[in-house]
Amino acid sequence: MIARSAATGLAASALLLAIYFVLVGLVSGLDFALDQFVTYWYFITGLSAGFGVQIGLYTYLKRVVQHQGPSGKVVAVSGATSTAAMISCCAHYLTNVLPVLGATGLVTLAAQYQVEFFWLGLAFNGAGILYIAPKVMKAAKEHAQCTNPS
Repeated sequence: MIARSAATGLAASALLLAIYFVLVGLVSGLDFALDQFVTYWYFITGLSAGFGVQIGLYTYLKRVVQHQGPSGKVVAVSGATSTAAMISCCAHYLTNVLPVLGATGLVTLAAQYQVEFFWLGLAFNGAGILYIAPKVMKAAKEHAQCTNPS
């Protein structure tokens, strides 16, 4: 059960990185996406890893408890925040593509505060992990008591 949950977390982390490279690559080119990754790798990999840990913990908890609780909402919010933070590092280049839609102000705001968005995403990751980790430990302890009664 632990190995499957860890594999799911790794897959989620890789998927988030893939989303980053696809979206930024489509908007600004693969060379720019790679350049931004090299510049902000510690934020991007931190966001991706934190999201993967949350998904791994959540899937483990779900398998132990066999039902979905409110933890899924925390993982979803944190994942969306992580994705938005990763994409925001390069969102200012959307002005080349979307000026007709009036997105210039929003894109400029995202570009101006890209590092703050990274920190916000990391904070949401940390909060999500801190929220779900005690639930996982409690469920695992209760599961162990049920499967190995004294």
